[in-house]
Amino acid sequence: MRVLILVALLLCFATAPAANAQSPAASVPQLPSVSLPADVERVLRDYEIAWRSGDAAKVAALFSVDGFVLQNGRAPVRGRDAIGKAYAGQAGGELKLRALAYAVADTVGYILGAYAYGSAPGDIGKFTLTLRRPRGGAWEIFSDMDNGNQPRRQPTTASPPPSQ
Repeated sequence: MRVLILVALLLCFATAPAANAQSPAASVPQLPSVSLPADVERVLRDYEIAWRSGDAAKVAALFSVDGFVLQNGRAPVRGRDAIGKAYAGQAGGELKLRALAYAVADTVGYILGAYAYGSAPGDIGKFTLTLRRPRGGAWEIFSDMDNGNQPRRQPTTASPPPSQ
């Protein structure tokens, strides 16, 4: 019985600081947006429009034929057909994208950004888009990597019952 009481007390003390701590995302101020050149801004606005349509094929069409999607908790996906399948059932909703940083040079570039949905305040996640274009052509997304701002949940492991 003493062992059980001791274990219960230790668990209470061990979890108390975690319960009172703010999430890392809540304590960090939101970074400011940056302005993009029109041809790069188009990439974000076209992505929003395609996503809001709920049509995964429209989203996939924004990617290079050999592009990648790197989603949190999922295996990498390559190619427009695979991207369309990966986004099937996910696309839709009032996605809002904003740029935090970018760079472009000749036929390659990137956008680092944050995203939100609807009218909820603040960002709920962040992304990196790498871009590619043929000389004189329009920018296409070569890769999209995103993840949410919520801390990852640690897997729970079952402990064996204490011995008496």
